[in-house]
Amino acid sequence: MQPTKVFSFKLSNLFLTFLLLTGLYSCGNPNFNPNNLKIGVNITPIREIKPTQTQSATVSIEGKIEKQAPMIQRWAYQINDTTGKIWVLTKQDNLQLGQQVVLKGKVKYQSIPLGGKEYGEVYLEAE
Repeated sequence: MQPTKVFSFKLSNLFLTFLLLTGLYSCGNPNFNPNNLKIGVNITPIREIKPTQTQSATVSIEGKIEKQAPMIQRWAYQINDTTGKIWVLTKQDNLQLGQQVVLKGKVKYQSIPLGGKEYGEVYLEAE
């Protein structure tokens, strides 16, 4: 029975340490929201996604769906994360307007030259 008590003691200490650190962090950060904690996902703010990134760069974004457009065998969703907006092409057809989502995709750039000016658009192609 002794090993069970030791394991239980270590687990409870780990849990208490987590609660303490979360509490301290939330006191120093008024925008802290425990629902935004994502373990194992590196979220990239949309404003940091640039057309100069390589075509093979894969990023994860989190935001709210503001617009949607059906396409042939795909959907396009405009995602807003308060730092910017970006369109995401995906085969997922069950996402709803206003829904908070986390999506992962490859950075793409579509060049649109008009009258000697570049009006290109950065977008993500979901995996």
